[in-house]
Amino acid sequence: MPVSLVEGNSILAIDIGSVTTRAAYFDVVEGQYRFIGMGYSPTTINAPAKNVAFGVQAAIESLQFVVGKSLMDENGQLAMPSQPDGTGVDGLCATISAGNVLKTVLVGLLPDVSLKSIEKLAQGAEIEIVDSFHVNDVRDINEQLDAILKISPDLVLIAGGTDGGATHSIQKILELVGLASYLMPEANRPALLFAGNKNMQKQVHSSMKNLSPLLAIAPNVRPVADAEDLGPAQRELASQTIKLRQRQMPELEDLCALSGSAVLPASYNQGRMVRFLSRHFDTGRGVLSVDVGASSLSLAMAFGDELYANVFNQYGMGEPLGGLLSHTTLEELVRWLPSNLSADVVRDYLYQKSLYPTFIPAAKDELIIEQTIVRHLLQLASHAAISLLPARHRSRTGLLPSMQPILASGAALTEAATPGQKLLMLLDGLQPAGITTLAMDQNNLLSMLGAIAEQNSLLPVQVIDSGALAYLATVIAPVINNVNYGTPIVRAKLIRNDGSESETEVKMGALQILPLDSGQTARLQLRPLLRADVGLGPGRAGEVDVIGSSLGIVIDARGRPIRLPTEADRRRELLGLWQNKMGGY
Repeated sequence: MPVSLVEGNSILAIDIGSVTTRAAYFDVVEGQYRFIGMGYSPTTINAPAKNVAFGVQAAIESLQFVVGKSLMDENGQLAMPSQPDGTGVDGLCATISAGNVLKTVLVGLLPDVSLKSIEKLAQGAEIEIVDSFHVNDVRDINEQLDAILKISPDLVLIAGGTDGGATHSIQKILELVGLASYLMPEANRPALLFAGNKNMQKQVHSSMKNLSPLLAIAPNVRPVADAEDLGPAQRELASQTIKLRQRQMPELEDLCALSGSAVLPASYNQGRMVRFLSRHFDTGRGVLSVDVGASSLSLAMAFGDELYANVFNQYGMGEPLGGLLSHTTLEELVRWLPSNLSADVVRDYLYQKSLYPTFIPAAKDELIIEQTIVRHLLQLASHAAISLLPARHRSRTGLLPSMQPILASGAALTEAATPGQKLLMLLDGLQPAGITTLAMDQNNLLSMLGAIAEQNSLLPVQVIDSGALAYLATVIAPVINNVNYGTPIVRAKLIRNDGSESETEVKMGALQILPLDSGQTARLQLRPLLRADVGLGPGRAGEVDVIGSSLGIVIDARGRPIRLPTEADRRRELLGLWQNKMGGY
């Protein structure tokens, strides 16, 4: 039975990342849930330990030192529930992103219908799509069978047919999957998830239950031809990926038993939390969360109950860097370098970082390269995520839709030396337009809070409202076309509650900071020039309420998208000026 968390109960959250394992402690302070402290340990998935439980225990021991409280008994076991003497904890939840990439095959009826839906489902999970099959596949049955056997996938996702529709074509693709599974060694047979015609569910179960050790059936992702519903299948997919993780890491079963609920993937929990925050903030705009991890970059956008989550395994800041140049060019990457470092140096850094993901930049040039890589990964991921949005959420310019707020996490961002470095990486990478607020999830709590929400829906709300997010700045990013650098495009006046004012005219290509201390409120008057759109409509002036933060109010007048000069020296000079404006390296 799941642990029941009622008001006043403490909870321990574990996040097993590919490089770092973290343990966070939450408890009630003055009648409100609060984040108390965090402990860290290297993840022990690889040799010599090859057991993530050791990293979990070390993270909990680190946490005990931070919070000054014993959470384990004299035998080194987690004490649950908490004891009368104050030791232990009342509840536990866990989330994980560590583990080998799960090779996944997609099977559907039509490439533009069910296969497209199942592909969207897969893109929001920590898996790798290696091949796909459909009834109109140009390969004959033997070629398809050989392809599946050669891949030896960990997971097969199957969709097709509307509810109550035809079944003959689905039977054909089921036969392909069933035969491939039968021909594989029993220990290597893939997990299966069927999310197609509900009339086929019993047949799928009876025909596949002996051919796959892990078979799950989810509601149809395409219940009718013109409607898509991925939500129920997302949960089943999350459960299937964790069962596969348990094959790699049997010790996860102990965590599941202790928590009383499933250990779920970090990306799934992040998406769930972003959707929750979209409803909680209720700004009428979307909420964006981006997590730059070592093994992947995940990006989730929510518009009320609509969630669009993407996990980009090719864009992580660790091992995936070794293959980054198969997804972009070195020339595109080095264009964002503010210094005259050679392309060979950047290429060497990519390969070194892929081999040693825990490497921390120790020299200025290394820091510049690292943050340039983060910028470019954010650009690649955001462009891909925008292209996958439905038309109603895409802008005509191809930019991010209007977001409020934008939340960022991941060590490459959160551990940057200054707020200016953090903000500039996000502005250069995501290039938000209009008026938005950017904040750091500096303790990487979002996925943990998403896991906690399954047991306690009150805790995440109170922790977020208590200041768990570090707000960097309110950013005004005008959109304007065909204007030369140096041309004034917006005038702004900041009127603080104490009566003091700051007024400025911002030119095209500039970054301008209007200081506003954290917690202080003010009115910001905006007067765009030359029909610039500051988020209120082309050429429209107006006022907005703003709240102070680390950097106050930042007017980013570099245009959207940012267009860098083609001449190398001028480009580096400009990048250096922007960096210095935000505090330098």
